[in-house]
Amino acid sequence: MTELHESAGAGPGDAHFTVFTDCEDAAAVARSLSHPRARTLKHPSGRPWLVGQWHDQEITSARAGHAALAVIGTCPIDSAELERHAGRLRDLAGLDALARSLPGSFHLVAALDGRLRIQGTASGLRLVFHAPVGGVQVAATSAEVLAAALGAEPDEEQLAVRLLWPVPHPLAETPMWRGITAVSPHDALVVSADGRTVRHSRWWRPPEPVRTLADGAPLVREALAEAVDARTRQGGVVSCDLSGGLDSTSVCFLAARSPARVVASTWPGRDPADTDLYWAEQAARSLPDVEHVVWDADASPLVYSGLLGIDDLLDEPTIGVMDRSRVLHHLPGLAERGSRLHLTGIGGDHVAWCSEAYYHRLLRTRPLFALGRLRGFRALWQWPVADMARALADSRPYGKWLADSSGRLRDPLASTVRTSLGWGMPPRLFGWVTPDAEQMARRALREAAAKAVPLHPDRGLHTDLEQILACTRIIRQWDRMAARAGVPMASPFLDDRVIEACLAVRPGERVTPWAYKPLLTAAMSGIVPDACLRRTNKAAASMDASNGLREHRADLLRLWEDSRLEQLGLVDGAALRRLAQRPATPELRDAILYSTIAAEVWLRGLSRSPGPRAPAAR
Repeated sequence: MTELHESAGAGPGDAHFTVFTDCEDAAAVARSLSHPRARTLKHPSGRPWLVGQWHDQEITSARAGHAALAVIGTCPIDSAELERHAGRLRDLAGLDALARSLPGSFHLVAALDGRLRIQGTASGLRLVFHAPVGGVQVAATSAEVLAAALGAEPDEEQLAVRLLWPVPHPLAETPMWRGITAVSPHDALVVSADGRTVRHSRWWRPPEPVRTLADGAPLVREALAEAVDARTRQGGVVSCDLSGGLDSTSVCFLAARSPARVVASTWPGRDPADTDLYWAEQAARSLPDVEHVVWDADASPLVYSGLLGIDDLLDEPTIGVMDRSRVLHHLPGLAERGSRLHLTGIGGDHVAWCSEAYYHRLLRTRPLFALGRLRGFRALWQWPVADMARALADSRPYGKWLADSSGRLRDPLASTVRTSLGWGMPPRLFGWVTPDAEQMARRALREAAAKAVPLHPDRGLHTDLEQILACTRIIRQWDRMAARAGVPMASPFLDDRVIEACLAVRPGERVTPWAYKPLLTAAMSGIVPDACLRRTNKAAASMDASNGLREHRADLLRLWEDSRLEQLGLVDGAALRRLAQRPATPELRDAILYSTIAAEVWLRGLSRSPGPRAPAAR
């Protein structure tokens, strides 16, 4: 019997499950994966369909004839409406339209005439994996559950890949264990009735960015309001980040219009130049019915806090561990104030704004318009003319760009302008990564490049989608950590309907050197006070990061003194220990240690858990 790690939890916000076809072989596997706290949703035969953990408020299910549907997560659909959809279901492909219409963030699972369909969110916040277990294909929302069932050890090549900074598409989708397959967030998994064969079916494509800002802003407002409503309509007490930034401020004002009582949470930065508190207080003055809590900046954990004690069992390494203590620190205080859910503004940067890389195409299709904007960006970001010209002239297809990157892993970090106007930041490895790890990462990059297809032919939209997926891979893990801490988190900007509404607006009106987040400003006009909409910047929290690196260098030194990565021959532990003793090293300001720390912490988490095993040292 497979034990679940303590972090699995059973409270709201941490629904996770496996899905089985209606056959005896699958039922036998389901029994082997069950545990005393597991919940089960059954096929009409009585065999298990869904086995896992979820709270009553997180699941809606219905059955009609030969069809059954289940929605697990946050979605306002009720069982009667879901039953009507089940009654009309004649083909699993018919669920595409339903999946693209419902608000919220959820997994959608269907059974029709014995076949299964399982999908998560296009945002990547809810994922699907599958693997052959006991002769049948088992789908799961967590790769680590399948890894435990298979008795698999992490793939060393994947560990080497995760040392890249950053990990480019499509390598970030590959699970950490061999034998497990990830389903693209834009695909659904379809399993045959006998559980022997599977296929992936595309259900989501980004909208064409053709709406004007004037036409698109009301639709963004409607989608974001519906996303917030899906979390607040039940009333009770909810808490919201109120950083003073436009994203969290928008969510807070929308929540304040709901039946829920709102507690606004402001955590000032330590930098005297940080103006977040000023802007948060400006907003709070227009929210008389909202309780505003301002935390002591000096009491909040710094970046790099608590790395040695992390024992969350996660599907993959995440740089989110760097901020884990900071993210969770205020949740107990919010729970004491009655909060049942904490709303964040995370994702607003990724959907309300967009990549300047769109101007690579716009320069070719609307040259005069693009040149004027590019001059503005050059002045705003101080882009060197020569680098800017080279980036705009670079027309390599994505696969060629990725293949070329594999041969330059030890180069210095690419310039900001080439990253901003290209396919993204080219991956790099650093001095502490061993030649063996470099060879494995290079091989994986070249193999991926041979068949890589960008997320969209337009490098601007590709970059937008990749940044959304990179963000949700962190938030997905934070959400699980927060649920374990007792107050689940939600990020309405990362709902698929909100993402679609934003991406549908012309990029030339979403990203401009002349205005800050013009789409969100227009969308929130009349909801957020004009005084708050006039903010044109955001805090960088660079002092918190640099102070954290300095104050927690002893923890970093301990991290590398018994390094699992070093034992596997992937890093030079001595080099990392020397670096830990010199936290003021200039290049560390670029967060280049994050991916290595994430992999080390993840491996240590495996060794503490009764689930998937850590690999043996060489």
